[in-house]
Amino acid sequence: MRQSLARFTELRRGLPLIAAGLLLVALALPMWRITLTAPQYPGEALVVELYAYPKLGGDYGEVHALNKYVGFYYPDPVYVEPNFPLDDGSIKTPEWVLGPVVFVALAALGVFVSLAPTVRKLKLGLTGMLAGTIALFTGMFVWIQYRLYQAGHSLDPNAPLRGVEEFTPPLLGSYEVANITGYAWFGPGGYLTVVAVGLLVIAFLFRDSEATFGDVPAMLEEARDGDTPLGRIRGRVRGR
Repeated sequence: MRQSLARFTELRRGLPLIAAGLLLVALALPMWRITLTAPQYPGEALVVELYAYPKLGGDYGEVHALNKYVGFYYPDPVYVEPNFPLDDGSIKTPEWVLGPVVFVALAALGVFVSLAPTVRKLKLGLTGMLAGTIALFTGMFVWIQYRLYQAGHSLDPNAPLRGVEEFTPPLLGSYEVANITGYAWFGPGGYLTVVAVGLLVIAFLFRDSEATFGDVPAMLEEARDGDTPLGRIRGRVRGR
């Protein structure tokens, strides 16, 4: 039993387990955060936090009033009643309810890979999980950006402020519309997701190694050696 549990001290098995835990925690935290400034709120920044499921946090009520000013509305998740106001002009985003399914499925896959009975199956699992995770999150990123494009190009022509040009809010970055300036970036859940993917990358790099968490200090000392996984990473970062 002790020998069986000792397997999970290996980086290639333990890191996917940690990544699975981070993904579950990330699901309960805001994934994305938008900060807005406008003359209507002098000296004050409004913040909207978006979760992986249909929920908003922060100043979403005040921001809704600003959105209506230019005819830009929160998306409608269709199948659930969200905690934020909707308008007839809201674009439909039924896929938003699938966010928890994605994160729970990836977390379960991380546990499954860690429990692989043989090294061969473990290595195949690590390869498949990393490739699938990157492909899935890349696809989600592209799709969300498309939905933002739709929202920014479906402005209400009857909005109080007429003549506002259509625009595309970036998923990450800054933008301006009328007299409103916005900045979008990761929320706490988004950062945890990035860390989880990073741990999967490290586990993949150590797929041929039996190195454990206890070996990490020594490996950091040996990171100058280009023949170690950490050394190769360091070399690439430095452009060697």
